[in-house]
Amino acid sequence: MTSPPITDPDSTVKLPLLYRAIGFIERIGNLLPHPFWLFWIMAVLLGVVSWVLSVTGVSVTLPESGDVVEVKNLLSTDGLKYAIDSALDNFASFPPLAVVLVVLLGVSVAEKSGVLESLIRLTIIRLPKRWVTFAIAFSGMIAHIMGDAAYLVMIPLGAMAFRAAGRSPVLGVMVAYASVSAGFNASPLVTPSDAIRSSLASAAAQTVDPNASITPVATYFFSATSSLVLAVIITLVVELVLAKREDFVVPDTVAENTGSAGDEPSDTAEDDADSMSLDRGQVKGLIRAGAAGVAFIATLVVILLLPDSPFIEPGQSLVESTVLKNIAIFISLFFTLIGVVYGYSTRAFTTVKAVPEAMTAGVVNLAPVIVLFFAVAQFLAYFEWTGIGSVLTVNGADLLQRLDAPHIIVLVVIVLGVAFINMIVTSGSAMWAIFAPILVPMMMYYGVRPEAAMVSFMIGDSVTNAVTPMSAYFVLALGFVQRYRKDAGIGTLMAFTVPISVAILIGWSLFFALWYLLGIPLGPGVVLR
Repeated sequence: MTSPPITDPDSTVKLPLLYRAIGFIERIGNLLPHPFWLFWIMAVLLGVVSWVLSVTGVSVTLPESGDVVEVKNLLSTDGLKYAIDSALDNFASFPPLAVVLVVLLGVSVAEKSGVLESLIRLTIIRLPKRWVTFAIAFSGMIAHIMGDAAYLVMIPLGAMAFRAAGRSPVLGVMVAYASVSAGFNASPLVTPSDAIRSSLASAAAQTVDPNASITPVATYFFSATSSLVLAVIITLVVELVLAKREDFVVPDTVAENTGSAGDEPSDTAEDDADSMSLDRGQVKGLIRAGAAGVAFIATLVVILLLPDSPFIEPGQSLVESTVLKNIAIFISLFFTLIGVVYGYSTRAFTTVKAVPEAMTAGVVNLAPVIVLFFAVAQFLAYFEWTGIGSVLTVNGADLLQRLDAPHIIVLVVIVLGVAFINMIVTSGSAMWAIFAPILVPMMMYYGVRPEAAMVSFMIGDSVTNAVTPMSAYFVLALGFVQRYRKDAGIGTLMAFTVPISVAILIGWSLFFALWYLLGIPLGPGVVLR
């Protein structure tokens, strides 16, 4: 799905240079192939580069072990034999594959039961109407547990919530879209994206330290706190600046427009409020699911604190426990539990087969990612086999050592670089698959925790989501805006998302810098210094 060409931006917005830049990015991005083919093209280029470097005898000495790594030719007989012999193992042992599938099984049950959407609705309706912007912004952070489905849930909810509060539904659509997109990697919940990133980062870190292990909760403290910070930033920018625009005054013709997702007309604020509210059964289901979730967590804590806990081997710390090392399983069990309790309580699930059916639906939705994973797994295996990754990381770390740049400055530069590339390559998992094998080891050689490098990527990979025309969800949001303003164009949406993206880029980067300088742990056991 591609966005329409930028030919007639909103006449009220005087940003000609910006629109030319966005148009250029769109044209460049449209030239890129699907990520699946992009990785195979990169594999071919890798083969050519490996041939040149092997002929010239390029090698590097690893700082940790002192081993000499020589670049091997992927296009040689040995290289082609390796590519064929290892293809199945590369895919089967691809780190994110099992972790993401396991986490998604549980999340799918919770999503299909309706507990996640009910939780989001509860967050919105429990706060006073004057807090509607913050409620939508923070709910968008919670919705990240749904992955890309968060856009489909939050955008219509944003419109309904703002109409119920007597405010412009256009503003609600924009707030919801900006919250989900620009803050995509911040959430008070552990998301499937955390599982993908941590698995790739862990595999990359093990090229330097074979014992390295990065779990899906490695950056949880920072991510959960960031969700509150970003919700506040979005609220301040919207309420102090953007909401004051005249075109966000509630139009007289709002009753002529459709409601949540074009299903049923919603003519009044009362209708929108009713459609967002929870019935008695849903409230009871949330209470039961919440109690079950608390009991599950409490049980794990008690078991971990036992003197001879079966989850902690003698001499191990809590961070090395079975729970944290296999946190993906427990995350999946948690979401399965609350989904099952809520589903049977509200009658969303009526038979025992509803649970595996919900899991199946979630795996089906993951099919495009699994296809992409096959290509990514082969490319990363070739990259490691050739030794080019070691050459890049060691020489890159040497360059940083010579520059003697402060760690936090390097991390902020990574944020800016990723943010720019994200305007063109919008797939976060695909981009991290490219960056992680180089960025993580290089920063480790430079004395920076791999989790810190991952946070820099998370920020850069989020902030420009709201402004890139390469995102299909940009067009989706524009379509919802046009339900209420027929004359709205890309300029209308851009004039709203650009200020928010810039504010989040600055605010989130400064927040990370402060967090890093204070040395606050990013997650359980992840001490920065």
